[in-house]
Amino acid sequence: MIEVSESITVEAPVERVFAFMDEPRNHLTVTPSLADVRDVERLDNGGKRLEHTFRMAGISIDGELEEVERVENERMLFEMHGQLSGEIELTFEPHDRGTRFTYTGRYDLPGQVLERVARPFVRRYNERELSTTLANVKTHLETPAGE
Repeated sequence: MIEVSESITVEAPVERVFAFMDEPRNHLTVTPSLADVRDVERLDNGGKRLEHTFRMAGISIDGELEEVERVENERMLFEMHGQLSGEIELTFEPHDRGTRFTYTGRYDLPGQVLERVARPFVRRYNERELSTTLANVKTHLETPAGE
């Protein structure tokens, strides 16, 4: 399993950052390799289940995300199923004048040989992707509307 995690401070209230990340279509705005989000379904736990397509290194990877744990304004945990499996955990903590937002991805690569060969590439790719995603969230939430 490959794990990447990064945090960023966003100058916006926890409730606003949580609400932004709670809307699946917003992930299209901030996650560079996320190509599509579809068939969004609200779950009894307040979370969501959806189909998605990532595009990495010219390859489309389809799958499903299901929010399996949710603590309002604190944490979201998604299980990922499909061509890429694993989980995504988002945490939100009050911090100074805003929110400490942490995004952690844990991914299983199919096949032992593929995992050994691809592990360094996938780790670097995901670290860059995560840094860009967090910077995009920060920019989106800290830039006044209309700019």
